[in-house]
Amino acid sequence: MFFQRTLKKEISCVGIGLHSGVKVKLVLKPASAGHGIKLQRVEEGRVMTTIPASSDFVVDTSLATTLGCDGFVIGTVEHLLSAFSGLGVDNALVEVHGPEVPIMDGSANPFVYLIKTAGIKRQVEAKCYMRMTGTVTVTDGDKWARLGPQPPSSNASLSIINHIDFDHPMIGSQSFSFSFADVSYDRQISRARTFGFLHEVEWMKANNLALGGSLDNAIVLDEYSVLNEDGLRFADEFARHKVLDCFGDISLLGMPLIGVLEANKTGHALNYKLVQAALAKTEAWEKVTTGEWLDSSQPSFTVPRLVMGEALF
Repeated sequence: MFFQRTLKKEISCVGIGLHSGVKVKLVLKPASAGHGIKLQRVEEGRVMTTIPASSDFVVDTSLATTLGCDGFVIGTVEHLLSAFSGLGVDNALVEVHGPEVPIMDGSANPFVYLIKTAGIKRQVEAKCYMRMTGTVTVTDGDKWARLGPQPPSSNASLSIINHIDFDHPMIGSQSFSFSFADVSYDRQISRARTFGFLHEVEWMKANNLALGGSLDNAIVLDEYSVLNEDGLRFADEFARHKVLDCFGDISLLGMPLIGVLEANKTGHALNYKLVQAALAKTEAWEKVTTGEWLDSSQPSFTVPRLVMGEALF
């Protein structure tokens, strides 16, 4: 049986909001079992609202995933939620002293570092999973996303296969497959940065968006090349970042997933649409603990475990 997890201690950082351009303090705190991941909007030391990281509180997916409640919003939550999900953290309270989670370097790696520095504590309550038994598919033109069950031979709790296709010489068609059974989230996924095109960045800045965006927190491409002096971290960093985003967005299901997610040309909007469709199609999944589901006929699947401070999958 696998158990719920939280942080061992409180930890904080300061960064710039991608769209607001303002300095934001972020505080990650331990939470009790069953608490889930919740974010608090804090202004001048006062908690304005507390927002569960749940699909019920998504208010915008146009440029990032934004949560809202009581008239307050917290934007750009996907990279932080991806890090919590990728490291198997179920319960935490997050103070956001500003309108959005800071962008840091444009990846989830700084959040992984914070979580691992704080430490991860196992709790006594069992972890509950959403195990796919059927298939859920959503489409938008040539874009699509599908959730389905793991094959009987799989020893992974979650697999993500992501396909992208951009008419750009540095991107083109890329695919990346992730499995908890054989890929380390922090080494292979969390370091992949968000990306954008120079003409889009110029338009957004002219419209008071991406005010905190720079080559320090995103991959930026002109018509032919990558403008970042240090280049790419991976040849397929673009596809890997889409997997990173999927991790954050599907965590809005409210439970870790046992299943296969395959996505083609998706963004936050279609990821959210998939989450909504899956939760609505209750005949396509069941809520289980690993102790209830695993028996001698099932393979032993892998979830994050901590060995000598390293998150292994």
